[in-house]
Amino acid sequence: MTGQDKLEHGTPEWFDMVGTLMSDAASRSGLAPDLTVSFVERYIDGTELSGGWVQGIRFDIVDGKPSYRVGVGLEESADIVVEVTAAAARQLNLLRTTDARFAVVRDEILRSSDMRVEGDMSRLGAWLESVHDPIVERTK
Repeated sequence: MTGQDKLEHGTPEWFDMVGTLMSDAASRSGLAPDLTVSFVERYIDGTELSGGWVQGIRFDIVDGKPSYRVGVGLEESADIVVEVTAAAARQLNLLRTTDARFAVVRDEILRSSDMRVEGDMSRLGAWLESVHDPIVERTK
């Protein structure tokens, strides 16, 4: 993949790419038709986007059908909420899961105040793990 194919981390276009990858992976995973779960990832120190949103993504699965929105509200809630600094998110989104540093960096960030997770990430499903490395491949 060339640098031209990569998107600048944290831009609306980048979040759109993330949402598309998440939706595609979730759809291919055979979601239960009665699965309903919501997820918000918000950059704690993110910049404001149009419409009063801040950097982040809202991802919903309603009755087994995934959808997403680029940008989230400062106080927007969901079943699962991840609040992370832009710098911490960038660190993670530049490391493949096969990189030995990935687990170390992730664990350090989770222990710090740079990332907070509320809710049970496993509710989204195992498909979520398959999305990280393709995001890394498209991030500059």
